[in-house]
Amino acid sequence: MPRSGGAVLDPAAPHLVVNSRTLLFGWLPADPDAVAALVPAGLRPSADRLVFMNQYVVDDESQTSGFGAYSLTYLGVALAGVDAPGGTNPGGWWTHYVTCSERVRAYAAARGAPAVIGRTRIERRDGDIVAETDIDGVPVIRAHCQVGETGRAISSGHHRYFTFRDGQLLSSVYPYVAEPVDPFVIESVEFLEPTHPIYALRPENPLTIGFGFYSPRASFAYPGGLTVHAGDADTVEDVPARGRAEALFVPA
Repeated sequence: MPRSGGAVLDPAAPHLVVNSRTLLFGWLPADPDAVAALVPAGLRPSADRLVFMNQYVVDDESQTSGFGAYSLTYLGVALAGVDAPGGTNPGGWWTHYVTCSERVRAYAAARGAPAVIGRTRIERRDGDIVAETDIDGVPVIRAHCQVGETGRAISSGHHRYFTFRDGQLLSSVYPYVAEPVDPFVIESVEFLEPTHPIYALRPENPLTIGFGFYSPRASFAYPGGLTVHAGDADTVEDVPARGRAEALFVPA
């Protein structure tokens, strides 16, 4: 059913995205100290300073519960001691959040994400994928992969991402289901603009990949609430944000 393009989204509301074209993977950085410096007090980077990136494209508004069609890239640093449910995926601190959608940008910023204007393109030619992200029209990242076809395999679970809003660290858990391709090989990850702050997250040479997949059909949800993270670097306890919803969800 068509939806109005001008609606302002309530940042406290959950949202669903289905069948996005998604490239998600992580690598070891060229400058581990610079990466660790991006993580705020109260959180600890993983011992290997793993960097993660998700480049994805939602081609049609019918694939979302209210976002519309859009593209997005987020990057960040894997964390220690704050795993997502199930303990398989480490928590992550978002350092960059780049989207072409004003609606998504406002929704994410109100939830504490460092949202800026940019665009992601994913092009497939036979067995090759090229994913490129620009910020304010300037190309900053290009990933090149070899990919096969989807089979019967399903990748599913949860991610946990942290943001900062109104002087508080916030945590949220994002469920996902994806159909990964096989084979899948990351051939290169280029950071194209040395003067941009995002360059601090560039990979080491030779490239060392920690995890990853490409899926032409990946689905996930933004949950309806956030949790205030009350721990310091050695504490993993979270305190539910009861009674603080108005403070946490005032649009930016």
